[in-house]
Amino acid sequence: MKKEIKIIGSGFSSLAAACYLAKQGNAVTVFEKNATIGGRARQLIKEGFTFDIGPTWYWMPDVFERFFADFGKKPSDYYELIKLSPAYQVYFGVKDFVTIADNLPEIITTFESIEKGSGKKLENFMAEAQSNYEIAIKDLVYRPGVSPLELITLETAKKVDQFFGNISKDIRKKFKNTKLVQILEFPVLFLGAKPSDTPSFYSFMNFADFGLGTWHPKNGMYSVILAMEKLAIELGVTIHTNSNIEKIIVENDTATALVVNGETIKGDIILSGADYHHSETLLDKKYRAYSEKYWESRTFAPSSLLFYVGFDKKIENVEHHTLFFDVDFDVHASAIYDNPKWPENPLFYASFPSKTDANSAPEGKEAGIFLIPLAPGLEDTPELRKIYFNKIITRFEELTQQHVKGFIIFKESFCVNDFIKDYNSYKGNAYGLANTLLQTAFLRPKLKSKKVKNLFFTGQLTVPGPGVPPALISGKLVAELIEKNL
Repeated sequence: MKKEIKIIGSGFSSLAAACYLAKQGNAVTVFEKNATIGGRARQLIKEGFTFDIGPTWYWMPDVFERFFADFGKKPSDYYELIKLSPAYQVYFGVKDFVTIADNLPEIITTFESIEKGSGKKLENFMAEAQSNYEIAIKDLVYRPGVSPLELITLETAKKVDQFFGNISKDIRKKFKNTKLVQILEFPVLFLGAKPSDTPSFYSFMNFADFGLGTWHPKNGMYSVILAMEKLAIELGVTIHTNSNIEKIIVENDTATALVVNGETIKGDIILSGADYHHSETLLDKKYRAYSEKYWESRTFAPSSLLFYVGFDKKIENVEHHTLFFDVDFDVHASAIYDNPKWPENPLFYASFPSKTDANSAPEGKEAGIFLIPLAPGLEDTPELRKIYFNKIITRFEELTQQHVKGFIIFKESFCVNDFIKDYNSYKGNAYGLANTLLQTAFLRPKLKSKKVKNLFFTGQLTVPGPGVPPALISGKLVAELIEKNL
């Protein structure tokens, strides 16, 4: 029987869930508090420049293909994908950088040129990473996190030791050169935890990186949001923006309605793709499954300080994606996870989409996005943002040997306070709950409320975890669970 399903939020997981639930034959309505859809994946358009406010990396293209294939479609029906060549670049000092090619054979050659014997080791490491990818991304992550038994398969039984080792130790056993170690540790940062706290099994992220490559959807990641919106509307989904959810109404232990901009809107099923902690604050206290103490005890992925900068010239000596690892990685990581504070000398990342995509900036100009990972919950002031922009842009000039400060047309910033204001994000985190051993699969907050019937959750704080591909999968998992529940 057709059900009325009301969804909070319009990020990747909410839109994915909306598509699957509509395909099941339900009447689906999505409510987004902001003026545009996309959740964290919105756009900033200013003076002819276009920036992705949120995610800028398109990894795991197979997950996107699998999503669209579920509806008899292909990504190419909606947007054009460009494979980045090279994939990215990593700076370790002045004019001292390593360029990562768009294919494994070239990357192996690069490793061998930096550390003798490391080429063969990388080949073996990547074979293991690919095997883990086949198990994780093609099977395990498509399980709903209901039971520990989901993790027990013939394949995982053979790899049980990899759930108790960690990425950092594994990499250091095989590679001695610091640059190679940091390049191999970088992909797991997308999982939101230190490499030393990330189980060995997650080396599948290295296959996502070196094996599948880095891509750019023409016109940016927002093209994927627009594709999903188009698909959702084709399937009959209704989407409302500027629709703030004030309360989830519960009657007889069952979610029955939402209060949206002061109006009560009834629904047979309520699904929240908004921040999980915030979603539970929309319930009366007795209906919340997780206490404040629980959230306090979790390991959260970092927040970020982001800058969106319009330059009045083309920027040299950088690639589309460029990482700056010229300072101590461990000291910065400690300022995020061990002793939360503003890092004195931050690592940072820069993206120049206009290197690939002419639509990102006016001719002869460059769009630059700069990101500093930070501990969630830090003090965030205009003064601190200014200090940190000056820190990174000064280093950027020195490392890439060029003057850029005098060519800045404008800069906009986004940090902890904005993540809280725009996304109701717990402590202003940017990526959700980290994927540590004790926060994996069935140990994450549940897709289905433990206390309220007909109330479900999706997104980066539940299964399978942080990142855009997992968000698509989370939407599918919760839709299947809802169908089973109905």
